[in-house]
Amino acid sequence: MSDLPTSGAASGPVSRLDRREWIAWASALGPAFLAAQGLAQETRPAVLGTLVDDPPRKFSMKKSINLWALPYPQSMTLNHCLKIVADAGFDGVEVNFNLEGDISPDASPDDLKRIGDSARDLGLEISGLCSFLFWPYSLTSSDPERRAKGRELAGQMLAAAAALGTRNLLVVPGAVYIPWAPEPEPVPNDVCRQRALESLKPLLPEAERLGVSLNLENIFANGFLMTPQEMNDFVDELGSDAVGVHFDTGNIMQFQFPEHWITQCGKRIRNVHLKEYSKRAGTEFTLDAFRPLLDGTTDWPAVLNAFESVGYDSWLTFEYFNPYPHWPEALVYQTSDSLDRMLGRK
Repeated sequence: MSDLPTSGAASGPVSRLDRREWIAWASALGPAFLAAQGLAQETRPAVLGTLVDDPPRKFSMKKSINLWALPYPQSMTLNHCLKIVADAGFDGVEVNFNLEGDISPDASPDDLKRIGDSARDLGLEISGLCSFLFWPYSLTSSDPERRAKGRELAGQMLAAAAALGTRNLLVVPGAVYIPWAPEPEPVPNDVCRQRALESLKPLLPEAERLGVSLNLENIFANGFLMTPQEMNDFVDELGSDAVGVHFDTGNIMQFQFPEHWITQCGKRIRNVHLKEYSKRAGTEFTLDAFRPLLDGTTDWPAVLNAFESVGYDSWLTFEYFNPYPHWPEALVYQTSDSLDRMLGRK
């Protein structure tokens, strides 16, 4: 790195990079890296977080991880994953409902209870139940058969959550557009909203009976419920204590900021995906923009302070879709360590 371009001098002391050069280098390497080399601009972004010598700020939230961060079921069993998560020091684990497998319509209530009990025997709570199936079987699809299948699966997920021993079911309420699997035509926003209400309202009595919360997730890429006010109005219109918000910090980072949503959604937030995102990826939607925790552009001190300000003290679940191809357990341990530092446990 000794051959960095300078703004002029051929000999003697190296002159300061001009602004254009500095921006070019910062775009490639990051301003923090340049600052460490003594190449910072006069004005540069302040370093977030606390100094090493400062006492850690302690937060009461609990740490969890979604099993998508591990290669399950491709090369690891569910029990193996649970043992890794417990050994890494997590308080809980979020599991996923699939069309087949350990947690699926094929699993009996007793099968699911045994899974929940196995996790608790290891010192883990089931922090929530999640599912990718709300995408191929969207509750707002223009295909009536897909909508009906989505409602059927949602009912099965409610029962599965109760059997597993969790009060949290993540629900994707609908989509105007699905970037990775677009329907022939986008669903108009008003139609999407009406279909979502029609799909969710019949689930409320059973959710209330089981004591399971239907937690609606904010997802910018789906073009639906794109502002805190829209989310709040939708939750409130359902008019049930069995409905809340599953807030995902990364899902709006493409164009917005999680700390703004948190203070506006407030007590409606029942569960959280703590997903890292890098705005350096630009505005094109790609799962590669989601990063390992702390390797992104999220203002985590602001996010944690916002959660504390609204009295949120429940689960923070790391969600990641690309298990490491080698030593995949490393991601779990790294994430646990990062969460310990964020929550003031270290």
